[in-house]
Amino acid sequence: MCGILGVVATTPVNQLLYDGLQVLQHRGQDAAGIVTAEGGVFHMHKGPGLVRDVFRTRNMRSLQGNWGIAHCRYPTAGSVLSSAESQPFYVNSPFGLTLAHNGNLTNAEELKREMFLQDLRHINTRSDSEVLLNVLAHELQAAATKYQLDADTIFKAVAGVHRRVRGAYAVVAMIAGYGLLAFRDPYGIRPLIVGRNATPEGNEYLVASESVALDTLGFQIMRDVAPGEAVLVDIQGNFHSKPCAEHTRRAPCIFEFVYLARPDSLIDGISVYESRVKMGEHLAAKIRHTLPHADIDSVIPIPDSSRPSAMELASCLNLPYREGFVKNRYIGRTFIMPGQALRRKSVRQKLNTIAQEFKGKSVLLVDDSIVRGTTSKEIVQMARDAGARKVYFASAAPPVRFANVYGIDMPSRHELIANNRSDEEICSEIGADGLIYQDLAALKAAVHALNPSITVFETSCFDGHYVTGDVSAEYLNSIEKQRRDDKPGGEDAGDTAQLDLNLIVAD
Repeated sequence: MCGILGVVATTPVNQLLYDGLQVLQHRGQDAAGIVTAEGGVFHMHKGPGLVRDVFRTRNMRSLQGNWGIAHCRYPTAGSVLSSAESQPFYVNSPFGLTLAHNGNLTNAEELKREMFLQDLRHINTRSDSEVLLNVLAHELQAAATKYQLDADTIFKAVAGVHRRVRGAYAVVAMIAGYGLLAFRDPYGIRPLIVGRNATPEGNEYLVASESVALDTLGFQIMRDVAPGEAVLVDIQGNFHSKPCAEHTRRAPCIFEFVYLARPDSLIDGISVYESRVKMGEHLAAKIRHTLPHADIDSVIPIPDSSRPSAMELASCLNLPYREGFVKNRYIGRTFIMPGQALRRKSVRQKLNTIAQEFKGKSVLLVDDSIVRGTTSKEIVQMARDAGARKVYFASAAPPVRFANVYGIDMPSRHELIANNRSDEEICSEIGADGLIYQDLAALKAAVHALNPSITVFETSCFDGHYVTGDVSAEYLNSIEKQRRDDKPGGEDAGDTAQLDLNLIVAD
């Protein structure tokens, strides 16, 4: 999960990209980067940390130009974050290119070997985004005649990328002296949307991971980038688009709607907020059927993303809705924190109870999902410590039993509390008096109802079905081994260096 932005405007874009990253900060808290362009010069600044910590006034002043891309990141598949792996990435051959990527390539190792043996390109980091950048650079070189570029040549290169690359990827890239390129994998797993802003000087275009970035920056939504489609905006502001993959199938990641995306976003025409309300409606029906005689005094959400589901659930069951936890918003998301001990400690720092909402009461806690179970176990204990008589726990999503390999940091099956455990065993493990999971069919129905044209979702973390069809047991074992090898203790905790580069490229 990462956040990406790309913009072509009529005025300087440094502040626009910074503000956009702030809006997308929930998609990645480990690193951030911005590249802008003026003429044949790319200006880049990136580094580890939150957006507000990476960029200072001097950095913003150096990011000159009317077009650019930006990225906020957290590592996937167990990768260890270093300054060198912050995005965007840059390569100068055969054209000056910068690229930022949201997703995960499932054939990255194979592509690295091809890069070295066939394409004669060297990969400097372990990031699959650098691999993707070099594949694009190679395909541009193969498609171009005498190093001349036009829209058809660029779209031909993207088609070459689709033929070679597997996995999930939403991409923004800049081609020096030419324009902004954005494209989405043939399954549309990771989100990407494009908007326009009409100004007296001409149209401006913005591509982003979520529509909330368009809303807050004053752009009108045009549409989602279609699976397998490429969008190109040249530096004169001309807009081009073309389907570039031979076979496409719209299968957005359903976990975006459960947890990842902001509730005020639209993804593939679906309101994230309304989908979560629908999840609460379906979950209430299951609770009514499975726990008809439960003595529940109130419904309490685990802030923040479970609130819409919890409110609708309480309404459907005619139960009081109460806020029982106060969230410290300056603590990072626990499910993407490295190490169980750190995750456990941060739960108590992140949430505190309102004791009067628990004392002597039987409460139903509602969360968006249960991944590792660490947070759920701590929260149940916090409710008991606050005096709760009984604690029931409901998840708006089904049990997470399988690895996600498409850009969400939960690759190790043994870390998932639901892996090889029954619902009763999970309930005992987290210490609840009762546990209710959403059914997968109900989750799909909740999201599908808001856009009936989408009939397939990427649901691999729940059912083990990987829509790209290329995920083998060997691949899953390899990323789990990588994760074990990349224990947080191996990180250089003192590595806080940031990169500040002015890259000169040819027109």
